[in-house]
Amino acid sequence: MSQSIDGSSKNLLEKTLSVFAPVHGGEGRNVLLLAVNVFFLLTAYYIIKPVREALILSEFGAETKIYAAAGQALLLLLVVPVYSRLAGKVNRRRLITIVTLFFIGCLVGFYFLAQTEVSLGIAFYLWVGIFNVMVIAQFWSFANDIYTPEQGKRLFAIVGFGSSSGAVFGSFVTGMLIEPLGVYQLLLLSGGLLAVSLALTLVVDGSGQKTGEQTSKNTSSSTSVSGNGFALVFKSKYLLLIALMMVLANLVNTTGEYILGSRVKANAQASVPAVVLSDEMTRNMTEIQIQEATAEAESARRAEIGVETGKFYSQFFTVVNWIGLLTQLFLVSRIVRWSGVHWAIMILPMVALGGYFLMAVIPALAVVRWAKSAENATDYSLQNTVRNMLFLPTSREEKYQAKQAIDSFFVRAGDMLAGLLVLVGTTVWHLSVSGFAWVTVGMAAIWLYVAWAIGRRYRKLV
Repeated sequence: MSQSIDGSSKNLLEKTLSVFAPVHGGEGRNVLLLAVNVFFLLTAYYIIKPVREALILSEFGAETKIYAAAGQALLLLLVVPVYSRLAGKVNRRRLITIVTLFFIGCLVGFYFLAQTEVSLGIAFYLWVGIFNVMVIAQFWSFANDIYTPEQGKRLFAIVGFGSSSGAVFGSFVTGMLIEPLGVYQLLLLSGGLLAVSLALTLVVDGSGQKTGEQTSKNTSSSTSVSGNGFALVFKSKYLLLIALMMVLANLVNTTGEYILGSRVKANAQASVPAVVLSDEMTRNMTEIQIQEATAEAESARRAEIGVETGKFYSQFFTVVNWIGLLTQLFLVSRIVRWSGVHWAIMILPMVALGGYFLMAVIPALAVVRWAKSAENATDYSLQNTVRNMLFLPTSREEKYQAKQAIDSFFVRAGDMLAGLLVLVGTTVWHLSVSGFAWVTVGMAAIWLYVAWAIGRRYRKLV
């Protein structure tokens, strides 16, 4: 039996995991349980995500989704303080249990409401938007709490692989089950997976894992401000910089999604010729018949454009997911070990800066596609892991309360600002694809500077 750096013997599991990250003796069981835990969480989310889209689009429309996204940010202004007060009164075990059981109960409630044919579109969309940011943030708060900064830097790459693979598997299994089970039965399946996740959390919590709380004396804000996650963020320059980074990251990414979508739509429209009825076809038709034939042909064209768009995004997401998975499995741990967290946090904004510069100079679909592929794959793998490492040297209050505020409200705030930018850019400034790309280059440059400032403060904390 081989030994780790700290002298502890490694078992077969730890030897296997060491291929992907430097796992020490005695660490294999818990890191694997955490990876499986977040795998179930992401699978649960990606199972109900199509249900959310089906309900709101069938009952309302795409415009309502935009308004609902803004509503999520406003609701989080109320929800985050409630979560913070709860986190200030109970220990982490009770906190995670209460919150998870609440969301499981909501899924069961939505299932029974659906049987009564109550309109659920908007309510469920708002709920999912809060659910997905809160449970994932809470999981990473727990992971930060049980590991020291040194352990987290080594092991979070393995935990992050569970997150990446859960997203891929959730999308796959939903496509397989939605027809035989039906839309609403998926809600119960998602609730069951949440229950499994809770059970795994309780097993890890009861295993006697040394907590990272012992390192909190080196934090930027060691004083507890119980019950107010927003106050914790604004009290600490370090946390405020992380919040600003999350706003900028989502502002850049969502704007990039608009750029990609506009190029995909234009390309699909160009590939499907417009409907033109010849004089010979309309010679023996009445005006009403001509209008009906034109409308029918245009409807068929829109359907064909939709098929072309769907095929593109199917291929796009497949490539992004596989690149993200391989990066998470083989590169993330090594990048963090070689460069350190303070440099690794700057990689995604550098990738984005270069990608949007290329889009601005060459706004072709192929350039936009591969630039966004690189950005999204890096975001889902390296960036997702490293930004959670930023909370390793913080206090327990900051891990649960401030992180919840940052990962929920400030993330949604970035999405809202992106929507406002697109609205102003299309209706007031009349920006082209290149114009939007140049604006995003500027935002990515600011993001890179903020990441650099965060890295400096992180090094001082650890």
